[in-house]
Amino acid sequence: MKDKKALSQQYWTEVFFDISADLFFIAGYDGYFKKVNPSVCKLLGYTEEELLSQPINSFIHPDDLERTNQMRALVKNGEPLLHFENRYLTKSGDTVWLAWTSMPHFEHGLVYAIAKDVTYRKKIEEKRNKLLTNLKKINQDLKKITYTASHDLRSPVNNLLSVFELLDVSKIDDPETLELIEILKITSNSLKETLNSYVDNIGHQDHLHITVEELSLTQTTQKILQSIQAQINEAKITVNLNFDAFETVQYNRVYLESIFINLITNAIKYRQPGIASVITIRTQINNGIRELIVADNGCGFDTEKVKNKIFGLHQKFHEHKDSHGIGLYLVYNHVTDMGGQIEVESEIGKGTKFTIKLK
Repeated sequence: MKDKKALSQQYWTEVFFDISADLFFIAGYDGYFKKVNPSVCKLLGYTEEELLSQPINSFIHPDDLERTNQMRALVKNGEPLLHFENRYLTKSGDTVWLAWTSMPHFEHGLVYAIAKDVTYRKKIEEKRNKLLTNLKKINQDLKKITYTASHDLRSPVNNLLSVFELLDVSKIDDPETLELIEILKITSNSLKETLNSYVDNIGHQDHLHITVEELSLTQTTQKILQSIQAQINEAKITVNLNFDAFETVQYNRVYLESIFINLITNAIKYRQPGIASVITIRTQINNGIRELIVADNGCGFDTEKVKNKIFGLHQKFHEHKDSHGIGLYLVYNHVTDMGGQIEVESEIGKGTKFTIKLK
């Protein structure tokens, strides 16, 4: 009876060994396979006789031989091998990746191992790593271009400012001309400061932390509004500011100025003809979260149609000659880089509202 029970157990063990989709190996301390299941033969393309008659090392990828032998030595000393991965060569010359779990049986001089074919995962990882490498290179190239452009633009801006210094406005009697000259001077100074900030910011982008400081929302918005005063006057835009909820934020200066200038100029660009255009910039505290609101009564757009593209690069929702689809992409990245969130509500003919939830 016992013999029949033992025979039954042995039979089911053999069946399990033969039908398993995982790769089962029994290897000897002498460096040869003693037994493999059909899944091994199917994957590697060898018959069982071929696999048992050649040293295990002859099937391993040459680049993985040294570290595989190091791991094998540890197993032969009685240490289990867990989560080890190496490459095997198939009979057709292809490379497959195997992930191993191996248990030694010191008394019998055998190693019992289960392996999984992880070639597909490795290929996905390789593609991902290549993409990351390419993205890193693209990012570095873009950084160089931005740095060069910002740096090289400073010279003509400085020259322009020098012209204003040399200009004798006492000889100009026309008030409108004097006002335009003053606007140009202020705008040029603002451009110089912005370029200097960009150069400094790019130079420090490799640091782990983004530089932040306490910034006045009133001063920041007034600076931006002053730099685009000509556009505001031409479009007859009314800008209402209300920072009663909170007036200062801990933020990166370049990011905050970029957020304001992009959202405000977008509101100017996409205003509705024939109605008085109003931009409202305010703060509020909602369920303990500090929020910055920028709203307008412009053209608006259908958020349902473009909800997954609103903050994408080169995404445009209106046919405007100055639309490049970059502004909202920059705004989104500035906000998320600072750990915040941005939401948008918009309706055609009724305007757009951006809500920036601060960290």
